[in-house]
Amino acid sequence: EPIDMRVGMDTALARVVQVFGAARPHHAYLFTNKRSTRIKVLVYDGFGIWLASRRLNKGSFTWTDSGHLPVALNTDQLQALVTGLPWQTLMHNHQITVV
Repeated sequence: EPIDMRVGMDTALARVVQVFGAARPHHAYLFTNKRSTRIKVLVYDGFGIWLASRRLNKGSFTWTDSGHLPVALNTDQLQALVTGLPWQTLMHNHQITVV
């Protein structure tokens, strides 16, 4: 479900724990607002957690799979997604799971 984009890291992490039981190392958790015009990314690298947000400039954010299944992204795809580039066109190597 959409998240209020004003929330901070603690609230986003609490949502991850509520849904998945815990934040897993080397995973990124993506959130969107109701209109799908903004995303927030919560990343747990095994040592610490960081949170970034991005306003989408064109259209809205869409998944390649419309279900609630995790989508595997490689590091280049995740970086492209966070910076607003077309991440779907990048090759799949060194995948991380985004839920």
